[in-house]
Amino acid sequence: MVLNYKKAGVDEGKAGKLVDFIKEKAKKTFTENVIGDIGFFGGFFKIPLEFKNPVFVSSTDGVGTKILIGQIMDIYKNLGIDLVAMNCNDVSVCGAKVLFFLDYIAVGEIKGRREKEIIEGIVEGCKVAECSLIGGEISQMKDIYGKDGFDLAGFCIGIVEKNEIIDGKKVKKNNVLIGISSNGVHSNGFSLIRKIFKKRDYSKYYDELGKTLGEELLKPTHIYSPFLYEISSYKLINASCHITGGGIEGNLIRVLPKKTKCIINKDSWEVPIIFKIIQKTGGIFEKEMFNVFNMGLGLILIAEKERVEKILEIANKYKYKPYIIGEVDEGEREVKIL
Repeated sequence: MVLNYKKAGVDEGKAGKLVDFIKEKAKKTFTENVIGDIGFFGGFFKIPLEFKNPVFVSSTDGVGTKILIGQIMDIYKNLGIDLVAMNCNDVSVCGAKVLFFLDYIAVGEIKGRREKEIIEGIVEGCKVAECSLIGGEISQMKDIYGKDGFDLAGFCIGIVEKNEIIDGKKVKKNNVLIGISSNGVHSNGFSLIRKIFKKRDYSKYYDELGKTLGEELLKPTHIYSPFLYEISSYKLINASCHITGGGIEGNLIRVLPKKTKCIINKDSWEVPIIFKIIQKTGGIFEKEMFNVFNMGLGLILIAEKERVEKILEIANKYKYKPYIIGEVDEGEREVKIL
């Protein structure tokens, strides 16, 4: 048998057609700072001139085993939005303006529709985040992922003035905690979810959800970047955290200075029904739910009391539900959910 690259599992023809598709889609995210086009060895982006003492903020992340739910449901676009959200949100909580995004898509075999849906989601996510998709990579590795498997990773760069980095150092006693609504589970906790539900459960329709379980779980992660950049520009917050793996406690403690603690009232916001379904079906203790999931809060902000009203006003403008969920006190560095 005569071997070639295609027989070895890499179809360069399909890859080339997909790159052409990506080029056209990515152009819709370009700003005046993008130099060149998709397809060169690197992506080029001019540093915005309005920044006097700029610092770059970077992030890399994926969407975890939520991918496997997408495969079961044969729904992929939202995974692309998730990929942008998981990276851009992390950059934005530091007070940064998101500049550009790159993706890495690893597949066993290029399917065509699947990859196009993922790219369409990434492009939509970049538009929401107000950043440019300037490059990426599609890697065909059948020996690793099998015929149908795939994985996603994203890379994001933002920029912030050095003296305007939001790192939690200004957090102090009597600051107010503001929770910002999530869009459900977002992209964390799926390893536990997949142990609770069987494949056939994802197509089950839940009246209380108004959709199937799989459709609910695949709702895309909220992209908070424009909202965060606006409130950061007005200097309204002392800290902000993206609630991802580790839940509320595990993420909020990352922005607390020494000798400060957060007291949170767990009855101060509405926990979405999906979390109650997960907890009841899996027999999960409440503490474990809070350790794993966002429980309805995708962001938590920390601010001075006199700035809270303005933050709530801006949150409502972006159609997020804001909640006053607690306050900062002096004490051992910890987060208490009561």
